[in-house]
Amino acid sequence: MRLYVAVTDKDWFALHASKPEVEEVNFWRPSPDATFKALQPGELLLFKLHSPDNFIAGGGFFTRFLHLPVNLVWDTFGEANGVRSQSEMRERIAHYRRSSIAANDNPTIGCIMLAEPFFWNRTDWIPCPTDFKLNTVTGKGYDSEAGTGKELWEAVSNRLTQSRAVVLEPGTATVAAIETHGFGKPTIVLPRLGQGLFRIFVTDAYSRRCAMTGERTLPVLEAAHIKPYSLVKRHELSNGILMRSDLHRLFDEGYLTVDPKDRCIVVSKRIREEFENGKDYYKLQGQVLREPNEAWAKPSLENLEYHAHNVFR
Repeated sequence: MRLYVAVTDKDWFALHASKPEVEEVNFWRPSPDATFKALQPGELLLFKLHSPDNFIAGGGFFTRFLHLPVNLVWDTFGEANGVRSQSEMRERIAHYRRSSIAANDNPTIGCIMLAEPFFWNRTDWIPCPTDFKLNTVTGKGYDSEAGTGKELWEAVSNRLTQSRAVVLEPGTATVAAIETHGFGKPTIVLPRLGQGLFRIFVTDAYSRRCAMTGERTLPVLEAAHIKPYSLVKRHELSNGILMRSDLHRLFDEGYLTVDPKDRCIVVSKRIREEFENGKDYYKLQGQVLREPNEAWAKPSLENLEYHAHNVFR
């Protein structure tokens, strides 16, 4: 497993560390041309504070890197971006880019999205590795099975064992890290997604288009849970469909569903009976649901069956 030690803005870190619980963070980069290929999903990114605080103060499990417009990023993650407001975020982007951003601009930024983040008390901070040059601008990667990387992995694993993360449910990336106790080859487990990551990943999986209509107006597209989150307690892509906001509401209230076998849209007769309307919605009857190309992101048969038999009426 690879580890990546990233140079971190102290204000960004301090805001997250001040909260009792954080389930996801966006470790963003201001440039629209930013890239990040240092980690695979489930590997660790560690937060190294700027000088004079040359310490590693926490980290998180990498999920994905995407270029996203700032309006969507703020609406999705809010303070998980490490700022108190969208205006503050736009000011920071402008500061780092050294150019102003007009009020109606919606700039694209690079988003390194992390799940199951952890923020240690100062007494648990890890001294910066001796081979990490202080003039490093972005970060440095390490192999967790050899040399400095192995030492870092052992130190991180030991701290996770003593943190509140031990109460996480089995199957999370944090618990997998804890169970190795810093010894042997780390096990890579895909981290638990938060609500924001679920929304972004479903949006990306469906190529930013409504699965029922093909609508591409991003502000009105929402990630719908097929089987209610209150039952599954996890945000999984196989339980998500990207929908226009009005269709999402109808889907949640059982006016729309998807036939589990032929994956066609089914519209309830209740719309006509209760509202004497619904002409536009009945046009969707029998249309095939648009689905992601990736098999792991497609709605599962089990979830579709649950919705069709228990939610739809």
